[in-house]
Amino acid sequence: MSSTYLPRRIEAGPDSLEKLGEVAMENGISNLFVVIDAFLVSPDLQYAQKIRDIILKEELVVSFFSDYKGEPTTDHLDAALVQLHASNADGVVAIGGGSAIDIAKAVSLFAVNSELDWGDIPKQKRLKRLPLLAVPTTAGTGSEATKVMVIKNMETEVKMNPGHKDLIPDAAILDPVLTKSLPKHFTAYTGLDALAHAMEAYISKRSSNTTDSYALNAIQKIGKSLPIAYGNGQDIEAREEMLLASCYAGIAFSNASTNLAHAAGRPLGARFHIPHGLSVALLLPFVVEFGLEIAEERYARIAIGLGEEDLDDRKLLAAKTLKLTEYYNDKFSIWKDGLRYINLQEFKENIPLLVEDALSGNGIATNPKVPTGSDIEQIFNALLKKLMETAMIEAV
Repeated sequence: MSSTYLPRRIEAGPDSLEKLGEVAMENGISNLFVVIDAFLVSPDLQYAQKIRDIILKEELVVSFFSDYKGEPTTDHLDAALVQLHASNADGVVAIGGGSAIDIAKAVSLFAVNSELDWGDIPKQKRLKRLPLLAVPTTAGTGSEATKVMVIKNMETEVKMNPGHKDLIPDAAILDPVLTKSLPKHFTAYTGLDALAHAMEAYISKRSSNTTDSYALNAIQKIGKSLPIAYGNGQDIEAREEMLLASCYAGIAFSNASTNLAHAAGRPLGARFHIPHGLSVALLLPFVVEFGLEIAEERYARIAIGLGEEDLDDRKLLAAKTLKLTEYYNDKFSIWKDGLRYINLQEFKENIPLLVEDALSGNGIATNPKVPTGSDIEQIFNALLKKLMETAMIEAV
């Protein structure tokens, strides 16, 4: 028996942003508080004005919050709550990447639960919050369809990732036009994050027939469309397929859980201020290798989803999944980009702390092969070795 939770409404396709006013009214929102990435309101893109024009058609009120950068933090949340209460908004809209959506989730919750403790969020039978809509502009986090939010605690430097079904947005709008401005490297980071979501949901101990369907559909779309979107960001069909894949992967992992790549990737990202998708992509090949034997049939099916020919030799086919993750990291310059953020000596010295943080996060128990601290240490050391080899090549 399994349960599956997802948004009540998903609008998808080019120019579906035009439905924002209608969707807001459907959810009882008349005064929208829009959490939006700063570059979207820049003079070049002017999405604030576009959104005002859409909202005014329905005679609604709108205000904007874009005073954040990087990954979401408790400081961003506090600033957003001050502005929301000043605006008297009755609903929250996220327009942007995972940071915008995570901040919006937190704002919608804490706007009506100011005394709620972060640790108590998963324990609640029901969470009251403001109506919440999500419009992703990246194809990776899947946060528009998930019950999880990730917020960095600025006092402890730890990424908190509480989950609850009532954190799933009421509606999601998937407009590929909004993703055309995503830079090439972030197309890769977010796309590989979506792939990791789908792969980890598929091999999770909590997977079900429903989550398998969403995960495999996402894997197939990513295998076909990510290289196209990376090579030509203006390809609207590839962008739309990646948005759908990200959403499907989000539904899959929100209900089945991620596991080791994300459990280890979160502290790596927090310690070295690495974009989330990049930190997960850096670790994914080593995590696949760690669990390859115990989840051989599942990894074989992932390889087929990514475009490999079906083979009777399941061990060989499963190994192709490992080769593909390594190929993607080479093709999309993941190893080289990792060196932009990671000081190798500092990384080596912090491995014990990274292991400790990884073990304390979500996703360890759902891994097909439950890792020990020693196992995770070996994975971080394998990444360190790869980065050192890459640094030597780049220095030549």
